[in-house]
Amino acid sequence: MVVRVLFVCLGNICRSPMAEGMFRAKVNAAGLMDQIRIDSAATGNWNLGNPPHRGTQQVLTKHGIDYSQMRARLIGQDDFSDFDYVIGMDGSNMSDLEALQPLDSDVVLKKLMDFAPAEKESEVPDPYYTGNFEETERLVSAGCEGLLQAIREKFDM
Repeated sequence: MVVRVLFVCLGNICRSPMAEGMFRAKVNAAGLMDQIRIDSAATGNWNLGNPPHRGTQQVLTKHGIDYSQMRARLIGQDDFSDFDYVIGMDGSNMSDLEALQPLDSDVVLKKLMDFAPAEKESEVPDPYYTGNFEETERLVSAGCEGLLQAIREKFDM
């Protein structure tokens, strides 16, 4: 069985590609790349086709993560059947995702920080506006670690 995870943020150039890359690195380190498929998408369409933001590129480069193939794309209704987990970054993302989610979808729809209960933050702030890519990196890393642990426990990996 392959577990499919989609990370979603507003523009798919900052938080969700950072989560995609960092989660992929954690999955790879755990030896689970053949069991977990990872992608990212946007709820808004203004960055479609663009690579990750320069700040996200710097974070990913620091971790040795290749982002050369990452391009912003828009989430579609098919994603709710193509993925097992759709992971938003904040309440606004979640509202958009809930509005898009088909009624018959059984996807797990959660915020990334739901998987990091030890963190006081319940959302990953958008560094496009805050400029604080280091804080985003810290929160994304914690959320990805918790998500991987939850998937490993649920699917006995």
